[in-house]
Amino acid sequence: MPSLSEAFRAHPVHLHHNHKHPDLSTLQELPDSYAWTQLDDHPHTYPSNSSRGESVPVIDLNDPNAPKLIGHACKTWGVFQVVNHGIPLTLFTDIQRLALTLFSLPFHQKLKAARSPDGVSGYGRARISSFFPKLMWSECFTIVESPLEHFLQLWRQDYAKYCDIVVKYEEAMEKLAGKLMRLVLASMDISKEDLKWAGPRGEFNGASAALHLNSYPSCPDPDRAMGLAPHTDSTLLTILHQNNVSGLQVLREGKGWVAVPPLPGGLVINVGDLLHILSNGLYPSVLHRVLVNRTRQRCSVAYLYGPPTNVKICPHEKLVGPTRPALYRAVTWNEYLGTKAKHFNKALSSVKLCTSINN
Repeated sequence: MPSLSEAFRAHPVHLHHNHKHPDLSTLQELPDSYAWTQLDDHPHTYPSNSSRGESVPVIDLNDPNAPKLIGHACKTWGVFQVVNHGIPLTLFTDIQRLALTLFSLPFHQKLKAARSPDGVSGYGRARISSFFPKLMWSECFTIVESPLEHFLQLWRQDYAKYCDIVVKYEEAMEKLAGKLMRLVLASMDISKEDLKWAGPRGEFNGASAALHLNSYPSCPDPDRAMGLAPHTDSTLLTILHQNNVSGLQVLREGKGWVAVPPLPGGLVINVGDLLHILSNGLYPSVLHRVLVNRTRQRCSVAYLYGPPTNVKICPHEKLVGPTRPALYRAVTWNEYLGTKAKHFNKALSSVKLCTSINN
């Protein structure tokens, strides 16, 4: 079975921009290469506290109705926030401190851990950069498997301390992701026994994951800059921790962009393309983006969660019937990463089946 790192490496995304990484912290003006001409590409943008009541659902995982609430949020929003998730707040403090420490390093130091052209781990730009004509006002550090090699390049003395934080955070996220998957499946009346790769106790052993540390530095002209351009994730689920700086927005069908405000102790959960396929389109993957701030740095930590790379994901048989045929063909995450690298936000359409219903 190929590892997730090998799967990413097999499907590289080549940046067509100048490969030199600019030091965003030194720029006093927004270069033309970062100037986006149209940020409001959908007609209406509402804040989360809009009078129209458009706000992302917040779900207490201790609520007995959590499966039903999660199902409704997945179906109508593709995103929700969770509280009472069992993750110690100290772990969020630690991982945010790690991210701030890393991104605050001198630029030349960060470049020592730069991602290789055909690699996925290390310091660099968002993988989706090649699909847009303008650059994004952000930097990221991706961890697939062990961060040891790169952390040794960044911190000769303190690498072990930071590696330990990553290990503890990933262990906590893996446990939470399994719990969320069980709740998501329950919301569709699918039991862990109905999904072979869930394991006998629904522990989802063998699941694949990657960790993204993201930094969106303060920007001299935020109204013309984009932190992270609109995209969906290839995952089953993405679990995001935000610091206290806003910027994340999701596209609400018929309503436009809606802010997802930072919630103390909360986590943002969004539906990815593979869950979209597994649910036979019942739970759509959500288009999301990040805007930037004039005076404050935004940091976030994303846990990208998917199945074992060789497991085929297809519409579950319980969600397929005479009136609702299977809408997508079966794909592994490995294969879908290649589709995503080629077709980007049209990847789902490229694996869609031509179906017809006989009346």
